[in-house]
Amino acid sequence: MRIAMIGAGYVGLVSGACFAEFGMQVHVVDAEPSKITALKEGRIPIYEPGLDALVADNVRDGRLEFGTSLDAAMEGADAVFLAVGTPSRRGDGHADLSYVFAAAEQVARAAKAPIVLVTKSTVPVGTGRKIKEIVSRIRPDLEISVASNPEFLREGNAIGDFMRPDRVVVGTEDGPVGERARELLRRIYRPLFLMETPIVNTSLETAELTKYAANAFLAMKISFINEIADLCERVGADVHDVARGVGLDGRIGRKFLHPGPGYGGSCFPKDTLAVARTARDYDSPLTLIETTIAINDARKGQMADRIIAACGGSIAGKTIAVLGLAFKPETDDMRDAPSLVVVPRLVEAGATVRAYDPVAMDHAKAMLPEGVIYATGALDAAAGADALVVLTEWNEFRALSPQTLKKAMRGTVLEDLRNVYEPQTMREAGFSYRSIGRP
Repeated sequence: MRIAMIGAGYVGLVSGACFAEFGMQVHVVDAEPSKITALKEGRIPIYEPGLDALVADNVRDGRLEFGTSLDAAMEGADAVFLAVGTPSRRGDGHADLSYVFAAAEQVARAAKAPIVLVTKSTVPVGTGRKIKEIVSRIRPDLEISVASNPEFLREGNAIGDFMRPDRVVVGTEDGPVGERARELLRRIYRPLFLMETPIVNTSLETAELTKYAANAFLAMKISFINEIADLCERVGADVHDVARGVGLDGRIGRKFLHPGPGYGGSCFPKDTLAVARTARDYDSPLTLIETTIAINDARKGQMADRIIAACGGSIAGKTIAVLGLAFKPETDDMRDAPSLVVVPRLVEAGATVRAYDPVAMDHAKAMLPEGVIYATGALDAAAGADALVVLTEWNEFRALSPQTLKKAMRGTVLEDLRNVYEPQTMREAGFSYRSIGRP
């Protein structure tokens, strides 16, 4: 079976490599020549654990190839997947569907036989129907089946999420064209079906909304536990014990109940905003989600204020070490990372910032203020610092010896915004230590 994957970004590249691992013939196409050249040379343009080896293995075995020609990618393809970006549209927060619609038009013009066109990108409700209209308008002679197959990949664990998913959601049209798409996707996902992975068959609109609803709910859990953490600090409770006591309730679950400086990344910020805007358009406002967005936006600024307060109310002339810049560990993704709010605020307040992240510093340099010093390691960042801040919970930060860290620093303030360290241990080492939601 042959698959054309349009888009060599995060979703397209991971999905294409995993489909190839399933035994499919996959041709990933992208309009950016430099990206394709890098992939052909074995250079992966994103950081995702295990992806370089997966790509290399499937290229070597002839199941995965890359190119810039859509005609070549679609030659003999049984299914065409759209995996292009849907960033927030400037000005109103709606998802920008220009790349999706442009790709659909190109597919319509390039198709030489009946096609199944599958949307992998995260798109608002109604997008699948609009894609069908676009293709049918350009090629009224073309037999097309449109499907929605949203991805649920966590950065840093994307391969595992694809190979061992909680579920696969497939949204299709009614009638014979819908059944044709369902049957094809059933064959494509047969390896997962044999593992008894739930395959959820729905309408196009239901599949599109399911992705947004899932991300919005998870974002809401994060903002909820962050507010509970603030209350814990006021009343002397431990947020980790609260989260455990709550999360062991099977109706709630333990995941995404980890307090921190706010969510970021490629999905939660833009998806919560997009679904909130869509709901307003349909006169059915999602006020819980709108509040979640407001809480998360405010929290990042509050973390900067927290750091300044811990330093006595002023950081002018002081050196602040920042450990972690990416929005989460095991990724180089800087999109909507808390560091993009916290670090500029520290610089504006007069501090010298020495920052370190294992993989995200190249991306960070283009997004953070000039004057930020990028260290070669955690201890290098801490050298001579008056205060240290943990913004991303990379495992290598957990392994730091408190005594060694203390010796490297000039001051004693340690703001642990990811609860990486044990409070008693850090205080015994001589730190003025504070974490999130712990007494």
